[in-house]
Amino acid sequence: MPRVKLELPTEFHFTTEIPIRITDINYGGHLGNDSILSILHEARMRMLMEHGWTELNIEGIGTIMSDSVVVYKSEGFYGESLRVQLSVRDITKFGCDIYYLVRERESGRDVVHAKTGIAFYDYEQKQLSPVPEKFLEQFS
Repeated sequence: MPRVKLELPTEFHFTTEIPIRITDINYGGHLGNDSILSILHEARMRMLMEHGWTELNIEGIGTIMSDSVVVYKSEGFYGESLRVQLSVRDITKFGCDIYYLVRERESGRDVVHAKTGIAFYDYEQKQLSPVPEKFLEQFS
């Protein structure tokens, strides 16, 4: 079966550090695949909060995840800290992709390359909504 390939951008809009917690470790003794999505979620929330937004309120419009791609590059271990870089790309009428480069902070080794598809969604109307203007201004 062919491997998933994900080409990351070379420029990033936001960087944060997130420690690997003991609850992120699976029975194999390394960072669990379920935990990486939580780490990406935390990084995405931190990026939005930097602009005064949340996932439910970007200029009055919410977001909903449409897809995700995770490519594992190396193991992560308890006690390590991850440097997570995010880049907003591929903006369309109703959404965008957010790319993630996750590296172990001290060694710089790649741990995960990832992408999440985000759609803008009006939770009251239960329908897609155009990308908010201020989001476009920030990331175009």
